[in-house]
Amino acid sequence: MTNETSFLRLQARTQRFTLGAPREFRVGRDHVLFLRTATGEDRTHILWRKDLATGAETRLADPATLLSGNEELSPEERARRERSREQGGGIVGYATDADVTTAAFALSGRLFVTVDGETRELDTPGSIIDPRPDPTGRHIAYVADNALRVVAVDGTDDRALAEPDGEDRAWGLAEFIAAEEMNRSRGYWWSPDGTRLLVAHTDRTQVQRWHIADPANPGSAPHTVAYPAAGTTNVTVRLAVIGLDGSRTDVDWAGEYLVTAHWSDNGLPLIATQTRDQRTYEIRAVDPDTGATELIHTDTDDTWVEIVTGVPAWTPGGELVRVEADGPANRLFIGDRAVTGDDLQVRSVLDVGDDVLFTASAGDPTQVHVYTATAGGVTRVSTEDGVHSASRGPGGLVLTSWSMDWAGSRHTIGGQEIANHAVEPPLTPNVRLLTVGERGLRAALLYPTGHVPGSAKLPVLMDPYGGPHAQRVLSTRNAYLGPQWLADQGFAVIVADGRGTPGRGPEWERAIANDFAGVTLADQVDALHAVAAEHPDLDLGKVAIRGWSYGGYLSALAVLRAPEVFHAAIAGAPVTDWRLYDTHYTERYLGHPDTQPEVYDRNSLIDDAPKLTRELLIIHGLADDNVVVAHAIRLSSALVAAGRPHALLPLPGVTHMTPQEDDVAENFMLMQVRWLKSALGLEK
Repeated sequence: MTNETSFLRLQARTQRFTLGAPREFRVGRDHVLFLRTATGEDRTHILWRKDLATGAETRLADPATLLSGNEELSPEERARRERSREQGGGIVGYATDADVTTAAFALSGRLFVTVDGETRELDTPGSIIDPRPDPTGRHIAYVADNALRVVAVDGTDDRALAEPDGEDRAWGLAEFIAAEEMNRSRGYWWSPDGTRLLVAHTDRTQVQRWHIADPANPGSAPHTVAYPAAGTTNVTVRLAVIGLDGSRTDVDWAGEYLVTAHWSDNGLPLIATQTRDQRTYEIRAVDPDTGATELIHTDTDDTWVEIVTGVPAWTPGGELVRVEADGPANRLFIGDRAVTGDDLQVRSVLDVGDDVLFTASAGDPTQVHVYTATAGGVTRVSTEDGVHSASRGPGGLVLTSWSMDWAGSRHTIGGQEIANHAVEPPLTPNVRLLTVGERGLRAALLYPTGHVPGSAKLPVLMDPYGGPHAQRVLSTRNAYLGPQWLADQGFAVIVADGRGTPGRGPEWERAIANDFAGVTLADQVDALHAVAAEHPDLDLGKVAIRGWSYGGYLSALAVLRAPEVFHAAIAGAPVTDWRLYDTHYTERYLGHPDTQPEVYDRNSLIDDAPKLTRELLIIHGLADDNVVVAHAIRLSSALVAAGRPHALLPLPGVTHMTPQEDDVAENFMLMQVRWLKSALGLEK
């Protein structure tokens, strides 16, 4: 790879060097199942089995042999993949029984099941999504035409368990808000004995409709979506316990949001709910025979209660496992006892058994480690510096690790490595991880490859996300491949995580309440100045900023409100008016627009349009159903009305994910670099 464009093509072709890496592990007694593409440039995921005794890997299900033509996705499946930001193809998800001997998955809307290593198709009516075997492996539940159906694992006795009474209603599906903001992608949960299911019923009748058109194809009808923007009506969610014998018992619960559910053989099913303002979070046990619920625990907060993946859950002994903000830390609780202290910030719960498997950061938020906890104490499982996660079952624990010391991910179980076929990136990031400023902001500084400090002043490119729920500064090499390529175009690149990002405790996370604009912009400015104070090669007279999604909002905000600091910005898919973004995310941080309109005004970009004096390029996908293109158009219209020159680049057919086709992705990035250099006066 010698020319400057080859990295971009390879990055697109390999989906940022993730293809070929194993993922989605399910551990049985003597084997582990996982997904992986055949090579680092193949986008079709295959279901594999690794024998833990011999180490041999076997293809259990390959879409190339199961499908006679190209994969075809239903609108519902496309929506599920957009919510999870899934860009791969083939078998991108699957579910198993408790013993991991039966697996089910969908391909082109068709149902396939793998039993004891043999895969076959089961005939089903309509296009199906989200098939899941019951824990005993006797039946497969799935959703088709918004109805929850079940079929015996041998393909017999296919029938509907619950059918909707209108096109805006569905059984067994997660609504937009749950999938996009609450990390809940499912809408039904099997009982441990496989005789009943806890099922969500969603009704979007009262949710406002938005119409997403394709201007590049004016003959196509607009795509209509039910989008619950801040302050508007949400999808109504009900719950019922439905038996394979046809019985149905409605569950008595209250709350605006169904956060998650958990049904294990250790106790009654659990549900977690939130109020509309997200300041009250309740955990309730459900009596599956009567539908009555019992309040088990309530968590309240003056700002919001954070959702943590993997909880609530029961231990085998019937103790409740939860994570709660308590003083300076997000702590893990088993029963009434906090088993982690001030030194750990718990990130997620991975598994609950005789002990609790979880991830957390200790002191350094750029590192995430795997731990186990019992009432007797906490033990760290991962040993090397970096970012780690894990999956476990009767046969052991799969540890997945990323590090600054190697490219890509490593996956091990019981001393064996699960092969990773990902392509080796053709560059090694020249990155310095820093702690800067009075708030100890975590930042990464990248120079062009071969740059000698003190040899030349470099224009600066800030490359943030900068918003809540996401980190960019992590101790993993692959996180800096894109920033390094940008640095190699002649920039000193700074990536900084400010207040609101995870891993640093409740106070840090909640510092952004009611003030996206003020807090997150101040932290980017402080990071820039603090890094420049220690690294004099940075030219503060030529500073640009670029970002996507919240990073796009932050980039536009920077040139509008801090033009003395930032001289040019690329705002990709930016939120410009928070009244246009969804209820759960926006109201968590900014409150309800009817009761706090001044907060929405203060955090909007629209009224700032007359202030623009710097170069601004706005980029937006026309098919984006998350941050809809109206955000970009409204800001552009306000800028035109104010007589402020700017550029607007629409991307036909592009959703909230950036373009990934080889040539388009390459040209997309090269265009941005040319624009930045021109905007900063660097073109010769």
